[in-house]
Amino acid sequence: MIHFTKMHGLGNDFVVIDAIHQTPDLDPESIKKLADRHFGIGFDQLLLVEKPVSANADFKYRIFNADGGEVSQCGNGARCFARFVRDKGLSAKDEVRVDTDAGQLLLKFDDDGLITVNMGIPRHHPAEIPLRADQEADSYQVIADGETYTFGAVSMGNPHAVLLVADVDTAPVAEAGCLLESHPIFPARANIGFMQIVDRSHIKLRVYERGAAETLACGSGACAAAVIAIERGLVDPSVEVTLPGGSLRIRWAGRGEPVLMTGPAISVFEGTINP
Repeated sequence: MIHFTKMHGLGNDFVVIDAIHQTPDLDPESIKKLADRHFGIGFDQLLLVEKPVSANADFKYRIFNADGGEVSQCGNGARCFARFVRDKGLSAKDEVRVDTDAGQLLLKFDDDGLITVNMGIPRHHPAEIPLRADQEADSYQVIADGETYTFGAVSMGNPHAVLLVADVDTAPVAEAGCLLESHPIFPARANIGFMQIVDRSHIKLRVYERGAAETLACGSGACAAAVIAIERGLVDPSVEVTLPGGSLRIRWAGRGEPVLMTGPAISVFEGTINP
């Protein structure tokens, strides 16, 4: 039996498992079964809390998509990870440092109950995203199913492509997201964001996540959209990003600086399951 906690960050929902005090035997097929919202628990991502790899870290943070594939980054999940380790008494620190496959994250509890995640320094070079392009550019183009799409691209520890749209409510998120997510231009697939600029302090965003389709919120996607909008001079260095599940505050001071993401993390219920 596996003990788990169901959590969400703005409706982006997770199953979080303490893999320090129990040893869950999970392969891609069993993760897919757990992710099924009719026959399993249901989630966008599965998060594992493991012992740290680095001497200066408190934990190791692992993320699996609903299709069973492991990924390197999830911003909403990072906030839920922080809430989980505190609620479970695994750490009483106000700042928690975690190892991930994309580097370390610093998770900070704010006085207002929100959690700020230092998401690290965004990477822009095509080889680091990864993106099949000869050189870095402000925007890229790709043809999919006869349509030409223009997008900005950045890595937040996972690959993101962001399309500027006039209205997120009418954007073809399901159709275009499905086409672009696994397009050959993205060797590791990509999360596809659809961004509407409301004003200099406010962005609206919908994200088609690789391996999970559209979710109610995507923390790393919000960071990627803010970085691209800030780089283009469309918004200020501190911006509210509104997703279908709620809003995040994203701050970025520019190249070479980390992205800071602030938002909530909520525990929903706990249970046990035999996968």
